Amino acid sequence: MSAAELKAETQDIVRDIVVDEVLPHAPETIWKALTSAELIGRWLMKPTGFEPVEGNTFTFQTTPGGAWDGVIHCRVLEVVANRRLVYAWKGGDERNTGYGAPLETVVTWSLAPVEAGTRIRLIHAGFVMPRNESAYNVMSGGWKKVVRQLDEISGEK
Repeated sequence: MSAAELKAETQDIVRDIVVDEVLPHAPETIWKALTSAELIGRWLMKPTGFEPVEGNTFTFQTTPGGAWDGVIHCRVLEVVANRRLVYAWKGGDERNTGYGAPLETVVTWSLAPVEAGTRIRLIHAGFVMPRNESAYNVMSGGWKKVVRQLDEISGEK
């Protein structure tokens, strides 16, 4: 196989980040932390304009890089109370490679009651390799930390 054929074959590989955990809280408790702008700001980033309403658009602000201003543009795609929250996650700039490269993904939070509390499954889908490799690598570890922080916030009285 030639280098050109190999490159063509490995282009546009799409990867997802999956975090699957059981948290010792009721689905309603975790749902509140997932859908309250104030609480989201404590376990992820402070959102601007977030409401758990399908079609609603909101943003997060993270560290800018290169030509990217650090704004993550989101749109709520699906809301099923206490069960599922899905939003589009778009950021980056075409002029960037590595950090701040264009990113168009979808974040899905699924909650299911289990005997020990709630199974939470986070899927951040649509990382196009190799363009999004930097974001994928950073966010793979980052989402695990975020879920731990979500657990802590959910456990507060």
